[in-house]
Parts: sequence; structure tokens; C-alpha cells
Amino acid sequence: MRIAVAGGTGWVGRLVVEALASAGHEPRVLARSAGVDLTTGRGLDAALDGVERVIDASNVTSMSRAKSVAFFEAATGGLLRAEEAAGVGHHVVLSIVGIDRVGYGYYQGKLRQEELVRRGGVPYTVLRTTQFHEFAAQMLARGGPLVVAPRMRCSPVSAREVADELVRLATGDPAGDAPELAGPEVREMSAMIRQLQRARGGRRPVLPLTLPGAAGRAMASGALLPAGEGPRGTQTFDAWVAAG
Repeated sequence: MRIAVAGGTGWVGRLVVEALASAGHEPRVLARSAGVDLTTGRGLDAALDGVERVIDASNVTSMSRAKSVAFFEAATGGLLRAEEAAGVGHHVVLSIVGIDRVGYGYYQGKLRQEELVRRGGVPYTVLRTTQFHEFAAQMLARGGPLVVAPRMRCSPVSAREVADELVRLATGDPAGDAPELAGPEVREMSAMIRQLQRARGGRRPVLPLTLPGAAGRAMASGALLPAGEGPRGTQTFDAWVAAG
């Protein structure tokens, strides 16, 4: 099956491409490095020729509500229109657990993305997942004399298990809103960052910080945890850290 991956050179997108190839499918990367610009539509029509399914793992690095909403409106809106014209039969989008409970700028863009998918003309599946194990590494990679760790109760999940689930969903029938995928345990993000730093031999102080406003209080209180039953990943954060 020929399956396009929007954001196929990104963090999760690369794993999706690997999982598709391992399963015997033909992945097609939709990214600027492959000649496709999602925000302008450049190269998109040609890239979708013969594509049966699309997995959207595209992303924007911004905490700004305006920038996030603008990116997803342009990228998702254009992608859906091109898919409909190309006869794509299933659009699978990666989203985030709890974005409707936390008024964070970036999450407003993800909500807009979900809205466009649900209202679009392509049969769809929305998969919300919790934060990946790698989120702690992302926080740790920021420079400075100390590490600022957002107070956040989360259920960290393996990015590779997320990629495998996206592939499983994409090769099945459109499911609308799929059950939320979370990790096997609940952790505090600041403790995860401290643990990872110790394992990597770092010595910078880790400063837990509640983000300002209602969004920060919601994150700290567990609003990004799954609200109900659903599939759970198997790899714990401890196991991910030990795997190096």
C-alpha cells in the first residue's frame, strides 16, 4: 500500500516511515526536503499521485497560539484539499491527549487541526496520544545554567509504539476518534528530567516551574492524562532511559 507521511522527516514521522517500510508498504515522505511544502502546497499534488492513505505527523515549533493556528490551517487545510482531489481514502492525524482541557497556545492549533480533519471530505482517524518519553530529553537539551522543568503530570509513551499504532490505524478502516493512546504509568515531568540527566551524567540544577495561568495549573493537576480507558504502551520511562 502506498502511504504518504506528512512530516515524514520529523521526530515521529521518521519512525512512521520505518514502520511502514518494515511492514511492506511504500512510504512517501511529504516534507520540504522531499520537494513538498505543506504550507504553500508546492509539490503536493504530484506527491499524492497514487497514494491511498495519508498519515499526518506534521508539526510546528511554536508556543504561540497565532502561529500554531496559522500553520495547521495552512498545512492541514491544503493537505486535505489535495487528498480529496487525489482520491485518498483515509487520513490519519496524530494529536495530543487533553488539548481540549488545557488552554495552551500550541494546543489551540492542534484543536484547529482536528476540527479541519473532522469537517473535511476525506474519511479520517484522529489518534490522540500522551507525551513521548523523548519530551524529557527535549527539555534537557535546552541550554543554560539550569534546566527549567514544567510541572506536568503525564503518562509518557514510546514514540516508536505511537508510530506503530499510526501505521495500524492507517492500514485499517477510518475510525473517527480512535481510543487515546497513553503510556503504562503516570509520572511527573520534572522527576523524569532529573532521572534522565542523572543517567546521562549531567549536573545542572532542575527547576520545576508551574507554567503561568490556568493552562499551567491544568498541566500540573493532570489535565494531560487520558480521561478514560484505552490502549496503553508497554515501554516504561525507566526502560527507555536504560535503553540509552
